[in-house]
Amino acid sequence: MKPETISVKPGNETIKTIFDRRAVRRYRPQMIDDDLLEQILNAGRMAPSAMNGQPWKFYVVTHRDTIDAFSKEIIKVIPKLLVKMALKHPMKAIKTLLHSSHDLVTAQDDHIFHGAPVVIFITSPKDNEWGGLETGMCAQNMMLAARSLGLDSCPIGLAKYIDQTSLYQQLEASESEKVQLAIVFGYGAESPSMQPRARHTTIFIDRMECC
Repeated sequence: MKPETISVKPGNETIKTIFDRRAVRRYRPQMIDDDLLEQILNAGRMAPSAMNGQPWKFYVVTHRDTIDAFSKEIIKVIPKLLVKMALKHPMKAIKTLLHSSHDLVTAQDDHIFHGAPVVIFITSPKDNEWGGLETGMCAQNMMLAARSLGLDSCPIGLAKYIDQTSLYQQLEASESEKVQLAIVFGYGAESPSMQPRARHTTIFIDRMECC
């Protein structure tokens, strides 16, 4: 079954924000006000977590030179990581390469963080079984909050490879933490259209008929 365009019904601002959010990969240099940034961070802090453990930490990077340096170093280590991955898991390496190719082949200098003025790395403890899930919910909260405030964002999975670079110590994360992903925020310089969504991925089990 082919994916299809899903329309949003008017009247519910939360659902409208969900439908309006896009992964934006080109940004204007304008910095985000501290108040807006704090609202985004607070939205992340409000994400659910097991036993309210709140395993996440946020490492906020706003200096252009630092963002560019991180981007260049991550670019350098990706080929080596793909070679190692290909030796053990060929299909996984191919999927990773295809996933990252959209980000790496662009006209801009910052191939990883897309020229965004704010990058937030999100970590969780390495020994936390649910860390990936909980930081994912945290990240979604932050991206939706950004959209509701007139800002754009993009989740950056390749950012987790910062720990393989010579600049990782600049992030000041402890050895007990794992970078799950980063999110970039800013004022977008593009307006991506909505991509079709699949409906056939929903399966009702023992669905009861109404009335």
